[in-house]
Amino acid sequence: MDQKKVVIELRDVRRDFIVGEETVHALRGVSFKIYEGEFVTIMGKSGSGKSTLLNQLGCLDTPTTGEYFLDGISVRTMSKSQRAVLRNRKIGFIFQSYNLLPKTTSVENVELPLMYNSEVSAKQRRQKAIEALKSVGLGDRLMHKSNQMSGGQMQRVAIARALVNDPAVILADEATGNLDTRTSFEILVLFQKLHAEGRTIIFVTHNPDIANYSSRNIMLRDGRVISDKTNSNILSAAEGLAALPPNSDE
Repeated sequence: MDQKKVVIELRDVRRDFIVGEETVHALRGVSFKIYEGEFVTIMGKSGSGKSTLLNQLGCLDTPTTGEYFLDGISVRTMSKSQRAVLRNRKIGFIFQSYNLLPKTTSVENVELPLMYNSEVSAKQRRQKAIEALKSVGLGDRLMHKSNQMSGGQMQRVAIARALVNDPAVILADEATGNLDTRTSFEILVLFQKLHAEGRTIIFVTHNPDIANYSSRNIMLRDGRVISDKTNSNILSAAEGLAALPPNSDE
């Protein structure tokens, strides 16, 4: 078996917060590697350290102690501005609330991450945005604004925006949290397609069902990894979608 490239590595990451007189240990020595092309779900109840871990993985925060390597680069010693550049180049974010700019078109929203990259011309930026939107099935919605789209369409725009930089990893935070059952399955179908294309995906969620569609599941409790399992029986989201009764949840 080929040695797969390590995209993310956490080594004994701890994150403490001072709250009043108390120290809160949000992460208590988390270590794992994520390899290129994995589709990993990270789960845990509220208070398990999931959000803190997401902020570490997304370079929005740094460990109190321990090391975090993103695509071979150590993040802990970076300045805020260095982290921002790394985040922009290496990570595609997808949020529960889409985080799209209102009153702007799909194409303009997807172009955003490329605005900070001086190596990409305006023409290339537009072209890449159009290609990303076509890849998520929105080739006919390029000039639609956020308020003219359904939740599922807005989430597809958000996924296109995450893809446009060709990031090392896609980081999704409760990406189906605001969607009904049918739309959630449609978005999972899209994630499975991206996984099949070799994308590395980390999907943070409290919904245990989603683990059935990923290749690996990491479970957190009280700031520690309590299980890390490979999924040998990945369910097909397309089959799940096809099995839904017609017009349910629409």
